[in-house]
Amino acid sequence: MKPCEGAGRQQQTAAGDERRLHDDPQCRAEQAQAEDPWRECMDTAVQLALQAGQVVKKALTEEKRVSTKTSVVDLVTETDHLVEELLISALREKYPTHRFIGEESTSAGSKCILTNSPTWIIDPIDGTCNFVHRFPPVAVSIGFSVNRELEFGVIYHCTEGKMYTGRKGQGAFCNQERLHVTKETGIRNAFILTEIGPKRDPATLKLFLGNMEKFLKFQAHGIRIIGSATLALCHVASGAADGYYQFGLHCWDLAAATVIIREAGGVVIDTSGGPLDLMSCRVVAAGTMELAQSIAQELQTINYGRDDD
Repeated sequence: MKPCEGAGRQQQTAAGDERRLHDDPQCRAEQAQAEDPWRECMDTAVQLALQAGQVVKKALTEEKRVSTKTSVVDLVTETDHLVEELLISALREKYPTHRFIGEESTSAGSKCILTNSPTWIIDPIDGTCNFVHRFPPVAVSIGFSVNRELEFGVIYHCTEGKMYTGRKGQGAFCNQERLHVTKETGIRNAFILTEIGPKRDPATLKLFLGNMEKFLKFQAHGIRIIGSATLALCHVASGAADGYYQFGLHCWDLAAATVIIREAGGVVIDTSGGPLDLMSCRVVAAGTMELAQSIAQELQTINYGRDDD
């Protein structure tokens, strides 16, 4: 065989392989999976969030059995449990080697530990108090972590039909529209969101109100509480708010929203001003690092422990 004949046959073989890849859907799917291993997971999360959102929306109009967890204002309903079971059972069937952190399973005693394994971090109903009172800001939140790094987040605003998504390195969107944070750098003129948290003892309330008072004295345009941390963080990602801070939220409130804000061009940090610790139960988020650091510098710490304690 002449050398050029061998080369020609190799080229023909490669061309044939390429044609087979193009013609075979399974081959195309396998190649896509190899090039982007978590795309299918994100697509699955979006579909499940939609399904869960329909369950939540229907339940909003129905009578609810309400119980409490850490305090009389830390509420849970049968729908919280139902939606979390729906999400985790569907994901576990499809991805049996993955790990799961869910708000209600953690409340029931499951360990809340983030490992290097692919991990789904789920809040079945963020804004349960809103849900109980039929107040509109209610969301399903699904975050996904690999090697302790957040890969994507999916948040579905059940009453408005808004699907917020963010994928590391690929941008953030609401119903396919690209999200962008604001460029506000100072507290003066900023529009800031926060949440109260479940502790209502006098010492905690004094710290909480003191933090709000500081920002109002700095002439912040406004401070708002909407009752859903995940949706408040999505408002930062969309540019509807400039910043956000809270003590007492959990990793399932933060995971998905953190990816969305970062991919919209914003920052998410610890209240100390350092890097975010997903398990620390505290956060500052903003469109710019300057604003995030300014907020962090003014905060008095409210201790809620850690999720992984």
